[in-house]
Amino acid sequence: MGYADELFDLTGRVVLITGGSRGLGREMAFAAARCGADVVVAGRDLGACTAAAEEIEHATGRTAMPYGVHIGRWDRLPGLVDAVYDRFGRLDALVNNAGMSPVYDSLADVTEKMFDSVMNLNLKGPFRLSVLAGERMAEAGRGSIVNVSSTGSIRPRPAIVPYAAAKAGLNVLTEGLAKALGPQVRVNTLMAGPFATWATRGWDDAELTEGVRPHALQRIGRPAEVVGAALYLISDASSYTTSATLRVDGGIP
Repeated sequence: MGYADELFDLTGRVVLITGGSRGLGREMAFAAARCGADVVVAGRDLGACTAAAEEIEHATGRTAMPYGVHIGRWDRLPGLVDAVYDRFGRLDALVNNAGMSPVYDSLADVTEKMFDSVMNLNLKGPFRLSVLAGERMAEAGRGSIVNVSSTGSIRPRPAIVPYAAAKAGLNVLTEGLAKALGPQVRVNTLMAGPFATWATRGWDDAELTEGVRPHALQRIGRPAEVVGAALYLISDASSYTTSATLRVDGGIP
């Protein structure tokens, strides 16, 4: 095993990724397994989680556990954490990746139910899950939590105001939890820019090309391009990194 392999080695560890059946979450789940981790693929659609878990096991030989859960449901999250510990007896890293941004014609069309749904999934759920998992990680003496945020939290557009507000709250959550759960548990933000995932399928050609022209790299990201940053934050490569925000956004203006 070379130096870089040792630095990013996750052999014997367990990584839980919410929203792990598709998009960036799927890429991170596969990457963690390829580095030796057993993974938990959690999401609302159990069928999609099961399919992703089976593909991970087939491709990597690691154990992949699917778990169906709505991350925005406060009372469902203790069951998720208990299930992970019942199956593996440990949890080394949590990636709070599940998220959503509703489509609306105008801000006046945003209903209270819609607003609450965005906050529940993007902010309240990650808080609850981080506390539940983080306290048990701290008892074990180590752990890493990665909150997947968005550049929308610092460059909010009219089309994503509730989502941007929730992700801005997630950025703050990172700093508070890093202090609360340290020194045993590290908590960091992976702030993602625009990636070509299911979430951008509705974008028109102008948004996919001209919309990202002002970015330093002048293009939208490929899902696999999130992997390096995710593995850095999950692994011991980032052993002295906590309460940090790592932007993976192609150089937003």
